[in-house]
Amino acid sequence: MVRVLGISRSLPRRSIPWLIIGLLAAMPLLVIGCSQQSDSATEHSMTPGASMATPASGTGQTRTYYIAADEVDWNYAPSDRNQITGQPFDDEANVFVENGPDRIGKVYHKSLYREYTDQTFTTLKETDPKWQHLGTLGPVIHAEVGDSIQVVFKNNTQFPASMHPHGVFYQKNAEGAPYNDGTSGGDQADDAVPPGGTYTYHWEVPERAGPGPHDPSSVIWMYHSHTDEIADGYAGLVGPMIITRQGSAKPDGSPNDVDREFVTMFSVIDENASPYLEQNIKTFAQQPDSVKPDDEEFQESNLMHSINGYVYGNLPGLAMKQGERVRWYVLGMGNEVDLHTPHWHGQTLLMGGMRMDMVELLPMSMKVLDMIPDNPGTWLYHCHVNDHIQAGMQALFTVTP
Repeated sequence: MVRVLGISRSLPRRSIPWLIIGLLAAMPLLVIGCSQQSDSATEHSMTPGASMATPASGTGQTRTYYIAADEVDWNYAPSDRNQITGQPFDDEANVFVENGPDRIGKVYHKSLYREYTDQTFTTLKETDPKWQHLGTLGPVIHAEVGDSIQVVFKNNTQFPASMHPHGVFYQKNAEGAPYNDGTSGGDQADDAVPPGGTYTYHWEVPERAGPGPHDPSSVIWMYHSHTDEIADGYAGLVGPMIITRQGSAKPDGSPNDVDREFVTMFSVIDENASPYLEQNIKTFAQQPDSVKPDDEEFQESNLMHSINGYVYGNLPGLAMKQGERVRWYVLGMGNEVDLHTPHWHGQTLLMGGMRMDMVELLPMSMKVLDMIPDNPGTWLYHCHVNDHIQAGMQALFTVTP
């Protein structure tokens, strides 16, 4: 079967069902409308100015992270098998994972955020086993409302990069995004940290960065490089930031009413748009001179339909115990093809008081769902878009008694 740009040949790439996307985008408005009466009491009792963007009160602590953008070779399917079927890759999977004369295969050179022990950036911080599922995602930044976040960032890549946060409070010199905003001098130093350079970002965590009245005890935001936003994202520079309600956090900033946290990002990673495409062709294609970068079938082979940078069930570490309080943070990232519907087999979850086993995602969506797993076994976790299932956007999670 020949696939073109993530969908069937009978449908051109730009024929994505925008009406469906619009309806999905409007769904939160329906929820808001249903709860408008209960929300109005909260709105009328709000102190004037309480929702204004003000910095943290200074009552919390400063949490310091040492994060670098590093260049690594990333394997989307390190087991060399389709772990969903338990079989070797078939012809359809080999469209994406097979290396050949004019194909890159399943290993790509990328930029990833990685955490270090201190400002010397000589020793990688050991990853706690509970976070082994993060894959290509950067380290989790945890904070509690009232805290300050300090990120010492080093760019170990060959391209300028930055760290742009969502949700938290920042000044112009800590935004990490270059555009015509009228700033100059030091207020632009954060926008594009040069190769080999270091920059310290300071972000505050006011109440408006944390959970709202109808949120659970924690919410999730992304951080990502915004220097060349599209290329940087496809290169791999994306990470999660979890903010816990004031008074509801453990010492490490994580929520105290949760036993286990998982962060998963659903994205069709377009390696054609990565700044490393030429390098990947030269390094991994068996006959680089035979590669035609504009060939549609070659471009299709570089669309990695992944969860945290893994395809066909290769995502590790989604393990929990029956009866645990499990919080799932689910992210969407990418282009118009990134309409995702993550679905958990065998369990149900709550989001905003609603029971579900599937949630809809658009690019840059950030959602929080709570699960108390009650059904032991190994279960499928996947995007329910048919094309994405075929292309490998599937994982397994395990519930033990």
